[in-house]
Amino acid sequence: MTPARTGRHDREHIVSVALDLLDRYGLPDLTMRRLATELDVQPSALYWHFSSKQDLLAAVAERILARIAPSLLAHDGDDALLPAARSVRDALLAYRDGAEVVMSSAALRPSSTRAHEVLLTALRSAGVDAPDLAAAAVLQFILGHASLVQQRMHGESHGAAATPGDAVPDDSAAVFEAGIGMLSRGAVPRSAARG
Repeated sequence: MTPARTGRHDREHIVSVALDLLDRYGLPDLTMRRLATELDVQPSALYWHFSSKQDLLAAVAERILARIAPSLLAHDGDDALLPAARSVRDALLAYRDGAEVVMSSAALRPSSTRAHEVLLTALRSAGVDAPDLAAAAVLQFILGHASLVQQRMHGESHGAAATPGDAVPDDSAAVFEAGIGMLSRGAVPRSAARG
């Protein structure tokens, strides 16, 4: 459902409409022309708020990641990473092609994101050596995993299956938990490394 028109198009409203279009049509069909048509403006009007489509997608990625639960700060120690990772994954999966949008934005604008900060906080809480590097590794796993899940969902929605007549088994949650567990064990706490 298209967000209600506010009378004028500010940056926040344009991002809301872009997210709606993303959910309805997917990333390949989220074009500046389609967005402008939805807003009933000329495409050039969008460039008043965004310097490029990539700038728009970066704002869309920020909005997707804004869904990461703020309650994660309540977790600490060794138990902090899994809830943080789940929350990042859930934010990515909340929108069609959400993982791809965030991944493309991260690839072209390698700056710290809310997802990275949440994972970094969890890893610091666990006393991990090189938490920044570990957070980047965990985030890349989450992005890849969520992209695969979304591609599978897209394929299934078009009738594709691994074997004709068979549904793809949904073991994605178990694979995710196993991956985060392995990454968590690989990020050795400082106390264990020195002991």
